Amino acid sequence: MPVPHDIAAETELWDTYAATAFDPDAEPVFHWTQYAGHGPGPELLGNPGSVLELGCGTGRALACLAGSGVKARGIDLSPVMVDKVTERWGHTGAEFVCGEVLDVLAEDTRTYDSAYSIFGCAWFTDPSRLFPLVRERLTPGGRFVFSQPPAIPGAYGPQGMYKGGFAGKAMFTYRYSYKPAVWERHLLRAGFTTAEACVLDAPKPGHIGTLLVTARA
Repeated sequence: MPVPHDIAAETELWDTYAATAFDPDAEPVFHWTQYAGHGPGPELLGNPGSVLELGCGTGRALACLAGSGVKARGIDLSPVMVDKVTERWGHTGAEFVCGEVLDVLAEDTRTYDSAYSIFGCAWFTDPSRLFPLVRERLTPGGRFVFSQPPAIPGAYGPQGMYKGGFAGKAMFTYRYSYKPAVWERHLLRAGFTTAEACVLDAPKPGHIGTLLVTARA
């Protein structure tokens, strides 16, 4: 059963996040994992002429791609974050769009060589709704790649997540967690021709790894 996302409340949550997460002095960087210098880089996207980032956050990954000549566009729910990243990274040629990802994708008419999410919308959006829309926006053979924390064993599907601890105003969103094989089935059902999901080990044994998923249109 779908969970009741409250977009206005989630926008407030991500605006609050933007106020502390954005560092105007940070440099462009692209990595899939939560560990600096660990894991693959943008080569997983192939050699795209255009990319779409789902949940572009601080904009550093998109700015990195735009700086290498890729036509780069990003979507984020937080108007606060979009204002910040547009001011900081607009000179790179990257375009930042504020909106709810399902609405933006449904209204978009352009196509992209690659789409990706790094701890972004693919973690916080119902895949049964998101993945078909992503598929429609990709050129033939286009790639969809996303990364996020792996599911905690035994905890699968949509799960509530509070922001800012367990005191004060109740600010929360939902994240989606599945076993790698289930992620693959979601993608194939959405029309992707291939899908591969795995968990990349952390650099230190026993630390949290990274779910890494790739699919082709």
